[in-house]
Amino acid sequence: MTPADLASIYRRYIACLNTRDWSNLGRFVHDEVSHNGKRIGLAGYRQMLENDYATIPDLRFNIELLVAEPPYVASRLQFDCSPKARFLELDVDGRKVSFAENVFYAFKEGQIFEVHSVIDKAAIEAQLSTRSEGT
Repeated sequence: MTPADLASIYRRYIACLNTRDWSNLGRFVHDEVSHNGKRIGLAGYRQMLENDYATIPDLRFNIELLVAEPPYVASRLQFDCSPKARFLELDVDGRKVSFAENVFYAFKEGQIFEVHSVIDKAAIEAQLSTRSEGT
């Protein structure tokens, strides 16, 4: 698989997430996928995403940076959204926040097999504290 092929698969995966096309998630995510070192399987991965969308109804994944070097993809995803209540143990309560997620994927047999993700929680905390000071 070439870097361009892998990048194309990843972009289709992100499109699948953004359209919430859960029936096709298995085309992109391996049955035995792990997230941050924990094997959760495809069903657990789907549940995690569905929970994210329940907490953040306006969630949209925006690729800011994408590097593909088979079998790996590194991506910086940008989010501008309004979590309904608590998010990452923060009281966001529907306020609009912007933050990034740095995520590394390992592919196996053309599917995402491992995901290592770090969300920029400090960016959200800074936005919430700035807004609190202004009130």
